Amino acid sequence: MAKKIKTILKLQLEAGKANPAPPVGTALGPQGINIQDFCKQFNDATRDMQGDVVPAQITIYEDRTFSFVLKTSPASALLKKAAGIEKGAADSLKNKVGKVTKADIRAIAEKKLPDLNTDDLAAAEKIIAGTAKNMGIEVRD
Repeated sequence: MAKKIKTILKLQLEAGKANPAPPVGTALGPQGINIQDFCKQFNDATRDMQGDVVPAQITIYEDRTFSFVLKTSPASALLKKAAGIEKGAADSLKNKVGKVTKADIRAIAEKKLPDLNTDDLAAAEKIIAGTAKNMGIEVRD
């Protein structure tokens, strides 16, 4: 028989750096699960992704056990890394804060494809290019 699900939480944490302090502690503490155990498992699973922000979907069961699924980094985080910028533009219509190439867009789209709502690489590239435009990042050939 399948375990009864209590709740599902989504957190975005830096790979390999989860600790019981907020936001992990404040999200998981009220659910009654072992926070230190989650942090250890998350850090072990993301050790090879150092420097990336990794979204995790955490399923908490009635018996206070949990499981989690790791997703790919947010497109905005991947674009900031590719453009070498700290953050996006406050006004993306007037200010351009960085540049990425179409090859960068393709690489990010290929990486994000499993988590996007399309199976078509060209459509995925358009989604990533749109995110770049909204962040004030210019796409070059």
